[in-house]
Amino acid sequence: MTATALLASAAWSEEIAAHPGRAVLALVVLAGAVLLAGVAMRALGRRSASLRAQVLAVTLGGLLLGAAAAVALAWLMVLDGGELATVVSVLVLTSVFAVGLVVVATGPLGRDVRRLEDTVERIEQGDRSARAELARADELGHVSVAVDRLNHRLDELERERADLEEERSVVLASISHDLRTPLTALRAAVEALADGVVEETPRFLQAMQRDVEALTALVDDLFLLVRVEEGRLELDARRVDLAELADEAIDVLTPTAAARGIDLRLDAAGRIPVTGDSQALGRVLRNLVDNAIRHAPEGTSVVVEVHSDDGIPTVRVVDTGPGFPESFVPTAFERFTRADPSRTRDTGGAGLGLAIARGLVEAHGGEVWIDPPPGGRVAFRLPA
Repeated sequence: MTATALLASAAWSEEIAAHPGRAVLALVVLAGAVLLAGVAMRALGRRSASLRAQVLAVTLGGLLLGAAAAVALAWLMVLDGGELATVVSVLVLTSVFAVGLVVVATGPLGRDVRRLEDTVERIEQGDRSARAELARADELGHVSVAVDRLNHRLDELERERADLEEERSVVLASISHDLRTPLTALRAAVEALADGVVEETPRFLQAMQRDVEALTALVDDLFLLVRVEEGRLELDARRVDLAELADEAIDVLTPTAAARGIDLRLDAAGRIPVTGDSQALGRVLRNLVDNAIRHAPEGTSVVVEVHSDDGIPTVRVVDTGPGFPESFVPTAFERFTRADPSRTRDTGGAGLGLAIARGLVEAHGGEVWIDPPPGGRVAFRLPA
């Protein structure tokens, strides 16, 4: 410190020591002024509609507290009248520059606040493209990032909801169609019997029985698919032979294949042991083979290949048909999707077979897929 500063500091100390009561009183008054100013600023912050006004008030309040401190020093006779006038003049001049500084410096702040407010209003009105995108590193910038993320997430949720609504409409329409077809046939048959239009013949009753079986199969498939998708399917996992299960599926579906002149064969490399639920895996095999029979040209063949590729049990159902349309492959394993969009009993079922097959295979820890063109055949593998 310089000699002048040391002398001034000594003078201040002497004056304060000479008037300790005044010093304590001045300190208490200044502390109270600071406290009251802080309370006033908080109240202004809650009521003011402008951040610029709040910043300006805080700045001027600080300068006023500086002036109060100067008056207190003069009262303690640390400053004389001339020095007090000089300090007050400097504070007044500083206030003028401070006002200009606040006006210039808070311009971007006000614009950013209004932009954020406008963004929130657009979000409230349902505009999911609204983004504030404020390039700030302070708390206002953090709020801007949070608001933008919130609106982006809301946009994603609305898209998901729209997709779910569309899927729900498709599911309801599909179920309605697939239930209505056999129900209509049954109703017509019952009305014909009741009106005496037809006689009760074995062939007529067999047709009614097929409609009942179709309804039963659809309801069973729906319940099974729900259990699989909700993870409520209980598997009775045991050591089974995958080749033997494939052979049993071929035996069950041979009459169906023969009715269309299709040669159904098994190509297995001996025993292929796996751990799984024999009924569930048999259902997978029957679904895939039945699907191949439906779409294979008449007079051709369907081969079920069961091999162990590098120790991994793999099944591939191969037919000589044209394969799945390329546009159908991405959605082949979804519910109620069919390669043939026309929902007739001759060209396929309800579109649940592949979805059930995927669910049952994945429940065993395996995976199912469709070979790329020109093959386009369905295959699946299970854990070794």
